[in-house]
Amino acid sequence: MKKQFDESLKSQLEKLDIGDLISVSWCDASVGKSLSVGNGANIDVPVRSWGVYLGVLGVRAKHIILGQNCFCYADGLYDLDYTAVPLSWSIDVGVISKKYIPEGEAEKLLSSFVQGGHQMLNRPRIFQHFQKRLSVDGRPD
Repeated sequence: MKKQFDESLKSQLEKLDIGDLISVSWCDASVGKSLSVGNGANIDVPVRSWGVYLGVLGVRAKHIILGQNCFCYADGLYDLDYTAVPLSWSIDVGVISKKYIPEGEAEKLLSSFVQGGHQMLNRPRIFQHFQKRLSVDGRPD
């Protein structure tokens, strides 16, 4: 059964192009509680994530990278919110819209992500003061 699952997911991923708008069904990690598990021991936490497909990346573990929000600043600098779904936790991939973002722009997003976006996690955002984030109740911070 596991072999068929891997081949099916692999086949779905091979059909994707960078810039496609996709959904990924996957199961998240969970913290078990004895009363919530019951006799069936169903600990799956189903999740569906949507975003722009940027590829499968990772050194120790492969992840499907989904661009969620893109902030484009001067000179082609992008700041990207993303979701990284562990490939081994993925169940199904569906295409919502092919080439949702033109290939050239999608490659710029990927380049920003690979060259600096995820490496900047420990440093303050250069352009943070330009962004207005909303608080939980919807008012600007």
